[in-house]
Amino acid sequence: MILITLALIGIILGGLGLYAGLTARKRAVLAFEECAEMMRRQLQVTSGAGDNRAVRDVAIVHYDALKEVSGGLSFSLAMLNALGDGVVLTSINGRTETRTYARVIQSGRSQQVLSPEEDHVVRAARLGRGPSIRLDDRLDVRVNGQPSSPA
Repeated sequence: MILITLALIGIILGGLGLYAGLTARKRAVLAFEECAEMMRRQLQVTSGAGDNRAVRDVAIVHYDALKEVSGGLSFSLAMLNALGDGVVLTSINGRTETRTYARVIQSGRSQQVLSPEEDHVVRAARLGRGPSIRLDDRLDVRVNGQPSSPA
């Protein structure tokens, strides 16, 4: 009886390990493809005579930041150049007040911790998915204009 129980526990743990491994592989493939897409976009810019300081990548996402206000009045806006430098502007709108934040982005990263919405809009801008995106967009990486399909 004990051996059967241990065998069942082993099978369950093995299945969970396999699931975790496959999920990690899928996320790694997506991250790799996203990085390759960003590098491809960077090479397109550096091979031309364009100005690397000009704002090139823009994305904005509207969302409901507070439960008291609906209608997608809050937003995060990313404006980045070809090198991934720029700003993210975030406006959190409530019934009685509005708060606005600006965060500096250098090489696609911020010195400060970004909110999930800010991170999403920066990634969308870097991948050229703007100008208007939704939070539920998965930001699938496109290779040569076609959506990728990781195994």
